[in-house]
Amino acid sequence: MLPIVNALRYVVPLREGGSLPGVMEADDEGTWVVKYRGAGQGVKVLVAEIIVAGLARALGIRVPDLKLVDMPEQIAKYEADEEVQDLLTASAGLNLGMDFLPGAFNYDGSTPPPPDEASAILWLDACVANIDRTPHNPNLLRWGKNLWAIDHGAALYFHHSWPSRAPDPARFAAARFDDSSHIMREFADDVSAVHERATAILSRELIARVLDDVPDEWLESTVDLPGPEAVRAMYVEHLVERLARPDAWMPRNA
Repeated sequence: MLPIVNALRYVVPLREGGSLPGVMEADDEGTWVVKYRGAGQGVKVLVAEIIVAGLARALGIRVPDLKLVDMPEQIAKYEADEEVQDLLTASAGLNLGMDFLPGAFNYDGSTPPPPDEASAILWLDACVANIDRTPHNPNLLRWGKNLWAIDHGAALYFHHSWPSRAPDPARFAAARFDDSSHIMREFADDVSAVHERATAILSRELIARVLDDVPDEWLESTVDLPGPEAVRAMYVEHLVERLARPDAWMPRNA
């Protein structure tokens, strides 16, 4: 699993997005942007965050460090805002913390990244079916003169159909990706070269190691997936099959 820190203090909410993440201090002397297990989207978006960040990091795409933030129930009682208090109360236990990047600002397109970096981000989003990287909502930060990718909870949509639908890796592998509104589309060039490099890096074994970062308690068992290890293996299978079918989803070179 990811390292675990203990939450000490709720600092301030981040009012962007529907999940109402908040900035918290922890006992590692760090400050973390925390996404909560009790938010309306549930823990599957936290699972997607961990998986996509792990893949991004393997490909050299900058993502903030992640840790699990263990939050005690009593933190909620010190928060005056009733909406935040309810969220914290519902989120006692393990939550997902993203390293707070002080002074970072939202990417506005005025200083685009080099074509190879833009291509890598576009390729990754197409592979994991992340539709949430548009000019309206870039989910990219500028910090330290570099571009950092954040907020990947909308990716890997297939897991939201579990347990009502049996897992189907082939279905996901063949799913198209509409990159027409992707914020990196106009700056990307050789996406096929990214795929060649990515497939050499993202082996079945590496993807399995990424899944090891996800807490067992966030992996919902179903009739088809009786236990955390079966759920992990099914995520791996979906991604391995997706990588083998670039003809179905990979953006054409700009």
